[in-house]
Amino acid sequence: MTVLYPFLRHDRIGDQVLGELGELFGAHGAFDVGFQGCGRFPGVLYLAPVQEDRLRALTLAVAGRWPEAPPFQGWFTDVVPHLTVAYSQESSVFDEIEADISGRLPVTARVGSIHLLVYDGTTWHERAEFALRG
Repeated sequence: MTVLYPFLRHDRIGDQVLGELGELFGAHGAFDVGFQGCGRFPGVLYLAPVQEDRLRALTLAVAGRWPEAPPFQGWFTDVVPHLTVAYSQESSVFDEIEADISGRLPVTARVGSIHLLVYDGTTWHERAEFALRG
């Protein structure tokens, strides 16, 4: 799941930003997240988390600290936590994927850390991992 996209450019993420992210995420407790069904945005099929509030709080905390990086560049007024499953497919493909996934739900996962992925102009790679409290 994505906490915040887009974030800062990779060349702006130095020791100070990494330290602040560590403090910010360390102030939030680990939690379980469950998925019981799918949802859709135009061109996107996603798993909808049951416990949106904890996920939304993480996004709003990062965006509040770095207002120059609003969620999805400020295109949407409401933050909708989700786990993208597929995008840019025909509706019939989404229907087929959703039918397959629905038979495998519910699923629950423990969220104990946040990984910072950065794009360096060529590839995405993990830059850091931040533990949540507890």
